Amino acid sequence: MFRHQKELQFEVKVDRPDPKLARSVQEVLGGQFGEMTVMMQYLFQGFNCRGNEKYKDMLMDIGTEEIGHVEMLCSLISQLLDGASPDDQAEAAKDPAIAAILGGMNPQHLLVSGLGGLPSNSNGVPWNGSYIVASGNLLADMRSNLHAESQGRLQVARLYHMTNDEGVKATLRKMLARDRYHQYQWLAAIEELEEKNGIVVPATFAPEDELEAQPHAYEFWDLSEGTASKEGRWSQGSAQDGTGEFVHLENPAPQGQIPDPEIPAHNLHHDLNEPQQKRGITDTVKHILKDKE
Repeated sequence: MFRHQKELQFEVKVDRPDPKLARSVQEVLGGQFGEMTVMMQYLFQGFNCRGNEKYKDMLMDIGTEEIGHVEMLCSLISQLLDGASPDDQAEAAKDPAIAAILGGMNPQHLLVSGLGGLPSNSNGVPWNGSYIVASGNLLADMRSNLHAESQGRLQVARLYHMTNDEGVKATLRKMLARDRYHQYQWLAAIEELEEKNGIVVPATFAPEDELEAQPHAYEFWDLSEGTASKEGRWSQGSAQDGTGEFVHLENPAPQGQIPDPEIPAHNLHHDLNEPQQKRGITDTVKHILKDKE
């Protein structure tokens, strides 16, 4: 059950309206790494979490905080849009000074939301549920969370330098600080889970289950010009879990065959040469079933 509290987590108070900046703020609200993404990602991970109550509780705590961050950004966007009207757009076409402020305004802020935030990025592309990761594997999900917070904080930091409005900057500083804590949080969870289950995901598919493919787990295939990559930790020494030694393959040779797909049936209209008389899928299945009799 969720319960809404009227007060924002932190104060949001801009010095002056700036519709052009409001459009940029949309990226950290409804973009791929915006607050809507981390909100939904953490909540769905929490909803689906099995087997360890402390991780579920932590995910629900942070997911709920992110709902508050979405609300903060919507309030920020609304304040940046205060006073804007369709008439301003007409004036912007006449006056370069006005155009400098309003010329980059997202028209959907007028036409669709009526001067409010939108569930979309800075170019008006709607937020997409495929942005989130909720796999059910805690370590895989925590690493995805660290990635999301890293990219999100990076974008907020870039946004911070796009304005001189101290009110906006004060809000963004709060978000930068919280995003920094969230990175610490996911790093702590990752460290704990790695100590418990090892560093490779999934831990339940062990190296020995790879059978004859095991040696390839330690090979660095050098497939670009130059050999500078040879000096990296990834090319020499022991694997982090101690199961093998890294090998740098400077001129790796292909180990597979050249694909030779069959020419499809005439009624698929590939306009290729007529296929040779080969067994179709149905005939193949019948042949397999007959062999099993």
